[in-house]
Amino acid sequence: MRITDRDDGVCASREHLVFAYYVTGHGFGHATRVVEVVRHLIAAGHDVHVVTGAPDFVFTTEIQSPNLHIRKVLLDCGAVQADALTVDRLASLEKYHQTAVVPRDSILATEVAWLNSMKADLVVSDVVPVACRAAANAGIRSVCVTNFSWDFIYAEYVMAAGHHHRSIVWQIAEDYSHCEFLLRLPGYCPMPAFRDVIDVPLVVRRIHKSRSEVRKELGIGDTVKVVIFNFGGQPAGWKLKQGWLPDGWLCLVCGASDNQELPPNFIKLAKDVYTPDLIAASDCMLGKIGYGTVSEALAYRLPFVFVRRDYFNEEPFLRNMLEYYQGGVEMIRRDLLTGHWKPYLECALTLHPCYEGGINGGEVAARILQDTAVGKKYASDKLSGARRLRDAIVLGYQLQRAPGRDVGIPDWYSRAENEIGLRPILPSLEESGTASLVESCFEDFEILHGDLQGLSDTMAFLKSLSGLDCGTDPKSPEKRQLRERNAAAALFNWEEEIYVSRAPGRLDVMGGIADYSGSIVLQMPIREACHVAVQKNHPRKQKLWKHAQARQLAKGQGPIPALQIVSFGSELSNRAPTFDMDLSDLMDGDQPISYEKAHTYFAQDPSQKWAAYVAGTVLVLMTELGVRFTESICILVSSAVPEGKGVSSSASVEVASMSAIAAAHGLSISPRDLALLCQKVENHIVGAPCGVMDQMTSACGEANKLLAMICQPAEIKELVTIPTHIRFWGLDSGIRHSVGGTDYGSVRIGTFMGRKMIKSAASALLFQFPTSLNAPLQGDYMNSDECEEHGIEFLKAEASMNYLCNLSPHRYEAAYARKIPECITGQAFIKKYADHGDSVTVIDPKQSYSVKAPTKHPIYENFRVQVFKALLTAAKTDEQLSALGELMYQCHYSYNDCGLGSDGTDRLVNLVQEVQHRKLSHDGSSSLFGAKITGGGSGGSVCVIGKNCLRSSEEIFEIQQRYKAATGYLPIIFEGSSPGSGKFGYLKLRRRPSSPGSNSKNQVNIH
Repeated sequence: MRITDRDDGVCASREHLVFAYYVTGHGFGHATRVVEVVRHLIAAGHDVHVVTGAPDFVFTTEIQSPNLHIRKVLLDCGAVQADALTVDRLASLEKYHQTAVVPRDSILATEVAWLNSMKADLVVSDVVPVACRAAANAGIRSVCVTNFSWDFIYAEYVMAAGHHHRSIVWQIAEDYSHCEFLLRLPGYCPMPAFRDVIDVPLVVRRIHKSRSEVRKELGIGDTVKVVIFNFGGQPAGWKLKQGWLPDGWLCLVCGASDNQELPPNFIKLAKDVYTPDLIAASDCMLGKIGYGTVSEALAYRLPFVFVRRDYFNEEPFLRNMLEYYQGGVEMIRRDLLTGHWKPYLECALTLHPCYEGGINGGEVAARILQDTAVGKKYASDKLSGARRLRDAIVLGYQLQRAPGRDVGIPDWYSRAENEIGLRPILPSLEESGTASLVESCFEDFEILHGDLQGLSDTMAFLKSLSGLDCGTDPKSPEKRQLRERNAAAALFNWEEEIYVSRAPGRLDVMGGIADYSGSIVLQMPIREACHVAVQKNHPRKQKLWKHAQARQLAKGQGPIPALQIVSFGSELSNRAPTFDMDLSDLMDGDQPISYEKAHTYFAQDPSQKWAAYVAGTVLVLMTELGVRFTESICILVSSAVPEGKGVSSSASVEVASMSAIAAAHGLSISPRDLALLCQKVENHIVGAPCGVMDQMTSACGEANKLLAMICQPAEIKELVTIPTHIRFWGLDSGIRHSVGGTDYGSVRIGTFMGRKMIKSAASALLFQFPTSLNAPLQGDYMNSDECEEHGIEFLKAEASMNYLCNLSPHRYEAAYARKIPECITGQAFIKKYADHGDSVTVIDPKQSYSVKAPTKHPIYENFRVQVFKALLTAAKTDEQLSALGELMYQCHYSYNDCGLGSDGTDRLVNLVQEVQHRKLSHDGSSSLFGAKITGGGSGGSVCVIGKNCLRSSEEIFEIQQRYKAATGYLPIIFEGSSPGSGKFGYLKLRRRPSSPGSNSKNQVNIH
């Protein structure tokens, strides 16, 4: 239907309508569901022009009609996949830029002309962004039919890999804003770009043949177990082997290449095979999660063994829907590629999928599209396009957030989250009461060692731990993260001792990235912390998960020590909730494997890369302290330190993990030494080039004190008590921060390049220094004034300088500032200096590195921190607070000069300044005095300093609300402090024999 000045009448005939249906270029799943909608439109007598890059057979196999018109045009590229399971995020953005951004004007002109030429009554998109804009330009209404949108998918890619492509997300969201409404499919993601939503049932293709008919055609007996192998095209290099299937099983392989040889128990299917009929003939499916596979598995109640796909944010929502209806078993990628399929396939046969929703979404959607094409109004225009656009950008920032902080999540996200259920929130003490919680903890556990220290989060963790072996209703909304809880319940032997540690995150008050240059830093341990529970067991007593049992049996070995880890909150970051390995995999003969091999091992499956932070502590203890683990280790990780906020979530996990493992094995490690060991985990096994201040604060910090540490490499100077009239807050910008990111690493490289240049210049000056004051000077040698200015002692120290922060600001300005270039290419630097002297970063010869700003920052930051520390003990005046605040502002803008700023953190700092200046001009006083970006920069949180009074808290709340009004994102506020792991120590627990469930023998199969 055409958009006219007056839309109060019907402008199209219902008897015959023309639809233009655009299909995204990502995979076949979109095309297969479009088939079902198009089939119903054509059955109603309408013409449908499908704009697609998918093969014709996807449509013509199911629809043979002259009313179907296929136009082979690709207007977007979806996600570029490195293989069947891995998305290349940066390549996806770059290909979209070339496919849809560069030729955008030409695309719009072509599509508008085409739509007008064929006199389309309605444009339908699944879910091509530019189709909505082209329809608007042509004066035609448009509707989207989908379970996700590309602004949602690409927002995470932009944050993680392609910040310079931010405009792509804005443009996609703006295109979607021209859509009339969204027909939303089950398993949907939050899609704020759409003004109105109509929910429809599953859209699935119909089954044509019965189970017996299909099996007869394939020559398969009725009693043979059949698994359909469906990864959207068999990737090169996957060599399937006969022994991967249980005896008597057959595997139907979709998408195999023409020249691929298969074992006799694997059957190669034609490329145009009709999958729904195969589903009817199979006992389970093995594949990756996508809308097509999940919807058809649910609709026809086929158990689905799935392997995670990396960096595709549609997956968690579909996966949770699949598991909610008890239709899914997750297979670890390692087991997929090594052929340990048997336990997963056998487990799949025990499932009873129970999806009871409608499967006539194609019919429902077609009816709504017809109504819309003839003029029926569905849109309410209740939100402006600008608001929807803003929400679409915020969406990306919301993908990683803290547990238990959902109160501030925008409504559009909460609705989607409530559908699928994300993270369970631990009971709040305000609701249950401290006394009852403590009583509950002591009822269930006997504390043999340690002290709760009145920490409410530790009490809540113990209560969560005590309830693990209680039964759960799989479909109860109160029992979310069922797989995590089941895995954790099967983890421990409740008759044996459990060791619990706690390590907080940290707020970077001053110092930040200058830590790796040897600066003094001031760090505050925050209230949020990570808890880790560890138990060691003899291998024969260890309750192994079924796939781990199968792996050990395949090795032909008896019970051997294994490491099993469960991480609560895994769905928040789309990571696998469990990890396991044989401890022998960490050995190479009689020696531990190298850190390089370990890094490669953990990086091979991104959905399990998180395990490097935990399992890496085991390898470091083996390598650095010579520890050998002869018993199995079970680890439960539960962290309330939000990821990507710049408050050291990774350090808290590392420190808590190593502390608990050390306690369980009787290892006595000082907090300082433990922090240095944990830094090795992050630097060498995880591969993040961080300094040591994060781990030191988490291990050595104390509540309500600033840890003053000189990072050369980790010398605690003192614990500075925060004056009672001063308070620090953290405000989260919502922009994900990662010390493993390109910006952080590039700045670090630039800093070490600058150090090398200064050392080289000092060496050159020292070489020119005359051995005798009476010696004649020749050529370009220094004159006597230069000799006196630089001094031989200064030059000797600077030529052998280990830490850049040992150079004072005045020496830097006097002797070296003019010698440091603004930037240099890696190739030019290597040619002149050979190496930059940093063991945890590698120079890319093709990259250009900023040098001057990264070199200057730590030199001046070290001085700023020293002044800040001295001022903390000065007289309690507004001048004191103003000076402290000014030092923080200077630090913030120095980060920006290095290229480590972000729009969100700048906005928060500007809001602090606005509130501060407004109060000063109004009544001559202020409660807030300064703010700065924290940690590694490039997003994350800002630290704010102010008076410890009610008005300052009100101003922090005002800033929080103003930030939300401007961006749609409500910042997390970090306030309060708690002890580091060294001060906390550890708890040694034993379940009381009389407690309910202590003698439970429940057997839980976890995959």
